[in-house]
Amino acid sequence: MARPVIAKAMVDVAEEVGADAVSHGCTGKGNDQVRFELTFFALNPELSVVAPWREWEITGREDAIEYATKHNVPVPVTKKSIYSRDRNLWHLSHEGDILEDPANEPNEDMYMMSVDPKDAPDQPEYVKIGIVEGLPVSFNGKELSPASLLAELNEVGGKHGIGRIDMVENRLVGMKSRGVYETPGGTILFSAVRELESLTLDRETIQVKDSLALKYAELVYAGRWFDPLRESMDAFMKEITKTTSGSVTLKLYKGSVSVTGRESPNSLYRQDISSFESGDIYNQADAAGFIRLYGLPMRVRAMLEKGL
Repeated sequence: MARPVIAKAMVDVAEEVGADAVSHGCTGKGNDQVRFELTFFALNPELSVVAPWREWEITGREDAIEYATKHNVPVPVTKKSIYSRDRNLWHLSHEGDILEDPANEPNEDMYMMSVDPKDAPDQPEYVKIGIVEGLPVSFNGKELSPASLLAELNEVGGKHGIGRIDMVENRLVGMKSRGVYETPGGTILFSAVRELESLTLDRETIQVKDSLALKYAELVYAGRWFDPLRESMDAFMKEITKTTSGSVTLKLYKGSVSVTGRESPNSLYRQDISSFESGDIYNQADAAGFIRLYGLPMRVRAMLEKGL
């Protein structure tokens, strides 16, 4: 998600200064080169793109470090700590170095946003996330901007070892890669919104939303942020989450996020219907006819197989 934001700013600056080209420092093996350049194409197809990793004699990170050292360009990595890291409001990613062998466990000193879950506090911490029309807006009753909300949850979640993911993914350019991600605040927010939707959305809507979410993720992963399809899907998501307002309480404890409570004025959950006790709205005797109709295809197949 960060690359289209950066690339759009580059296009804006190029327009301001009258530049006819832009440049990025992505390798020729990764996804980011695609994300940058698709944004350039979408916003200003007349711009030329300069990609040193693909065009110069830079074949790896050590070459890049040597080039930076030779030209007095400060970089936050050395040959002893050669991780490829990207950090933004949402998360911190780690690639390279010993992570290139998927059999290696990451070194604990690699992590920068979260503590080892075993070293997290021995007492759980409860947090309450307020949500309005599908968007998180508050933390423990305090309304915050999206950036401030993420910043605070990153700090709180990181303290409890929340949001560590070690995964092998399939890069857009065809190869597999291994990365370790730290997403404390994002993990908390995802859990909260997902849980509130379980109250406010019906079964069919959740299923459609989930199916579209996968496609949405593919579009964004592939750098197609400025694609009309992505914009149309956003419009759909905005419409169906209009009723997703309320709050969710979560327990943070040694790397885990557990939902302990959820409430919404638009909840479709009715205790008088869901209770095991008798109620006026739901007649349990009606279930027998429903089951017979719902199971009719299975009964017909069984009758065929038995020659009935």
